[in-house]
Amino acid sequence: MISRELIAASTRPLVMAVLARGENYGYAIIQQVRELSGGELEWSEGMLYPVLHRLEQEKVILSRWAKAENGRKRKYYRLSVSGTRAQQSEKEQWLTVHQTLASLWGIQTCST
Repeated sequence: MISRELIAASTRPLVMAVLARGENYGYAIIQQVRELSGGELEWSEGMLYPVLHRLEQEKVILSRWAKAENGRKRKYYRLSVSGTRAQQSEKEQWLTVHQTLASLWGIQTCST
């Protein structure tokens, strides 16, 4: 089980990485992260939406309301131009942390 602290710390870069792949809505982001993590990262809507709102306030992401295929309105999120730059910075920081830990643990990694 992954600690709450690590899940909380990784939420921002994970959301940004999902949105770097394209526009998406909250529940789909939760599902995508769950699937990509093999079920290890279990997010609740109550945990995700404050992060989305904070990123929106920081102008890292933009949102729009649209009707889904089922006719319900959904709020769709995407990275802003500055969000794309912020996502690259987050990526570099996390890769540095990952490579440092891998080195300390004696795990071989390839540089990206």
